[in-house]
Amino acid sequence: MHILTFDIEDWFHVLDNNETRIPAQWASYPARIHANTDRILGILAERNLSGTFFCLGWISERYPEVIRSIQAAGHEIAAHSYAHQLTYEQTPEEFASDLRRCLSVLEDITGEKVRAYRAPGFSLTENSTWLFDILIEHGIEIDCSVFPASRGHGGFRGFGASRPALIECASGRLKEFPVSVWSGLGKPLAYSGGGYFRLFPYSFISTIARRADYVMTYFHPRDFDADQPQLAGLGHLRRFKSYYGLSSAEEKFRRLLNDFKFVDLRTAEQMTDWDTCKRLCVA
Repeated sequence: MHILTFDIEDWFHVLDNNETRIPAQWASYPARIHANTDRILGILAERNLSGTFFCLGWISERYPEVIRSIQAAGHEIAAHSYAHQLTYEQTPEEFASDLRRCLSVLEDITGEKVRAYRAPGFSLTENSTWLFDILIEHGIEIDCSVFPASRGHGGFRGFGASRPALIECASGRLKEFPVSVWSGLGKPLAYSGGGYFRLFPYSFISTIARRADYVMTYFHPRDFDADQPQLAGLGHLRRFKSYYGLSSAEEKFRRLLNDFKFVDLRTAEQMTDWDTCKRLCVA
């Protein structure tokens, strides 16, 4: 099962950067979201593929036409927070307020209930699992926030599963689709989206994907925008991670879609045998 997902945010939505940390700073940057989203929609239309689009509330409120174009093309609309802040830096009250605002914007635009959520930067950690209860209380049924490996924005290496799982918590049950990881070097390593996809050669990615029975991809519109400006304030390592491989990413992406069969999250949910999935209890 290979799942196709996208995080709809603009080129300046880079986490842990003082120049772009809060929404008040974003209006000064030129938008590139229209052309970059249209590029993705065009590629998917060529192959008659459907994906799940985790949309930022700030983008949705400012450019509702982008969300409508995604919906009109038959893709699933999901939530990616309103203000793109790290969840482990928020209080439960702040997280809940942000989630409500994001869901309100998306559901007003689409006229449909939003069922799935992904945290900015996969910033769910072992110390912020309280958000599962808040998601359930706000009608979210599927979460895609778990990154079961160490990473710059926290990660959740001790999650206990690297494939679909059921999370049992006080408010109910949540279906979890984590990022897929490869453990060939003795520790979990992501490969199927974002900077990891741009960094690794296609031969490496495709070899792992052929051996895996579960692959969760995640791409951003900026991942295919080789002409985007470079942000100030990034250190050498962050700059490398943010801009390496942009010129070749679209070609690699097209090859990936040609070589594998992909489904959206809605279809993946139906394909999953939830009775045999691992159950994880979160206090």
